[in-house]
Amino acid sequence: MALLLTGATMIDGLGGDPVARASVLVEDDKIAGIGVDGPAGDADLVDLSGLTLLPGLIDAHVHIGHSSEMRAVLNLEVSVAERAADIFRTLRETIDAGFTAVRDCGGIDHGVLRTVGRGLVPGPRIWASASPLVQCGGHGHLGSPFAPPDDSFHFRVRGLTAVGRISDGCDEVRKAARECFRQGATFLKMAVTGGVVSIADSLDDTQFTVEEIATAVVEAKARHTYVTVHAHNVHGIHNAVKAGVECVEHGTGIDEETAAMMAAGRVNLVPTLAIAKVLEENFDQHGLPPQIRERVGDTMQGMIDGLLAAREAGVLIGSGSDLIGPKQDRRGLEIALKAKVLGAAEAIRSATSVNAKIMRVDDRIGSIETGKLADLIAVDFDPLAEPELFDDPSRVVLVVKGGRIVKDTRK
Repeated sequence: MALLLTGATMIDGLGGDPVARASVLVEDDKIAGIGVDGPAGDADLVDLSGLTLLPGLIDAHVHIGHSSEMRAVLNLEVSVAERAADIFRTLRETIDAGFTAVRDCGGIDHGVLRTVGRGLVPGPRIWASASPLVQCGGHGHLGSPFAPPDDSFHFRVRGLTAVGRISDGCDEVRKAARECFRQGATFLKMAVTGGVVSIADSLDDTQFTVEEIATAVVEAKARHTYVTVHAHNVHGIHNAVKAGVECVEHGTGIDEETAAMMAAGRVNLVPTLAIAKVLEENFDQHGLPPQIRERVGDTMQGMIDGLLAAREAGVLIGSGSDLIGPKQDRRGLEIALKAKVLGAAEAIRSATSVNAKIMRVDDRIGSIETGKLADLIAVDFDPLAEPELFDDPSRVVLVVKGGRIVKDTRK
């Protein structure tokens, strides 16, 4: 099977200048050639005149497994069937919005990966951490503090969802990491500070010792992969960098010293501005405890300050939405918000080739280059002039994943 995508203005995801009237030849699941408009030959012609062609977008911080209302899940008011339906709906919405790949930072296991991989439900390519590693009483320890600590793991549905694995001490971290890989994890996620959506901690708390984090790093390296950490303060980030992690999520309040540490250790950063904005605008729709509301306002500016400090130090800046709950149709908001801080071109690159590099898959996806997987999208606006329109999934009019058209609403 072959396609010739022709007539569009092409943005390659690598930071190059847009190319007018570009053509991209797709054979089977890969990009076979790139050039100017030419004859289709045996390929099916796909006319994209007036549109902009980009690599498939990548969201490097998602929680597909948390696609139901959180409070209802914690109160056991949602059936397994409904949770599965919510997850499959979110997968469909994600690819419809132009995100052909995601990195799930806690919430699903290999059952969902297999279901999408086999084509049983539509969705993006998924790299997943399975159960995030959390300490007792730390960020990600779900459930009421009046319940026994191990009860939180009862919210897991094996084969579908994964919740935080409580791991106190190096031995428990080691066992939990190995269980994550058994669940199908392709990297590890740890919470090394308190979080916004937490009950029993604050953003200023540090969690896990350097030795505990280093234990996870050793286990990840044994599997030829890496550890990324949830972190909302510099003390936790310092511990994580010393322990050898490869990536920081959120990065609230990163200062010059911390940014220099990260750069020296080649530690990447994935800020998550979209969730802060969405919680500010629509807190009530998420079913979260009311005491969490007051934490939301401080994180947006803290993340912006952190990403600017990290950028100045030469840290690689990726892109993640961190959306949770039943309404996850605003992944493109992350690009729109980053464009206000970094400029449109850099925001697009962060959600394509940079994310692919952070995820160690830049040899396969993230840019329009010959030999890469044919994950491509077309939008009906100029992304460099109007990046805010990424927040509207209807403006993504064509989605190609692995050489197959999975969405086409061109007029």
